[in-house]
Amino acid sequence: MAPFLAYEDHGGDGEGTGTPATPLVLVHGHPFDRTMWAPQIKAFSSSRRVVAPDLRGYGASPLDPALTDFARFAEDIEALLDELGVASCVLAGLSMGGQIVMECYGRFPGRVRGLVLADTSPVAETPEGKQIRNAMADRLLREGMRGYADEVLEKMVAPYADPEVKAHVHRMMTATRPEGAAAALRARAERRDYRELLARATVPALVVVGTDDEYTPVSGAESLHALLPDSTLCVVEGAAHMPNLERPETFNAALGEFLARVDAES
Repeated sequence: MAPFLAYEDHGGDGEGTGTPATPLVLVHGHPFDRTMWAPQIKAFSSSRRVVAPDLRGYGASPLDPALTDFARFAEDIEALLDELGVASCVLAGLSMGGQIVMECYGRFPGRVRGLVLADTSPVAETPEGKQIRNAMADRLLREGMRGYADEVLEKMVAPYADPEVKAHVHRMMTATRPEGAAAALRARAERRDYRELLARATVPALVVVGTDDEYTPVSGAESLHALLPDSTLCVVEGAAHMPNLERPETFNAALGEFLARVDAES
């Protein structure tokens, strides 16, 4: 039984706008929480239903130090959609959240009407990457989140990012419980390769990446775009790993166009 996730649920169904508005479900990355989507919730909840959960072990959702598998995140999201009566939606995720969106698409493709994959990769972890993630999990349990947050802040967002954005990202990272972050890192180390799944995708996709993203560079986004049968690529200038916060106007413009297309095709 999936835990009851903390979440935000805003907006209506878009009645009166001419076309049915597809619900938008936003899946945050590591080590953040649902507040990373604040600009998108504000921008889109006036025209459609927007749901943004805290993943298991993050934000105000239940902690599960025994988490071992990405499938559990997808099960939680599916259970939340059931509970909220969301029959179908556009699923959007950034970084780890994008990989969880891929896992969700593999688990319940029939209720996904579009994929938004931001600053993420479909490739399974390498042996070296597994060692690095597990070592980081050990470190977070030993030392807590602050040192890690200080080290990676200017990779998560660009050094030139707005100070308020930097402060928000740092707050999210330091507020995350080390046990939840460590469990997710271990699960992420064992994630499967999603390329075959995405190559067979039957729904439209939007791929987004910041020009200065060191974690998931533009070349990786271009490969992901080429892999998907029906996708649009948006490269966001002046952003690193979190363009939705660093350049929300650009991100929201691309997302808005994509959502309008999905609505029109429904």
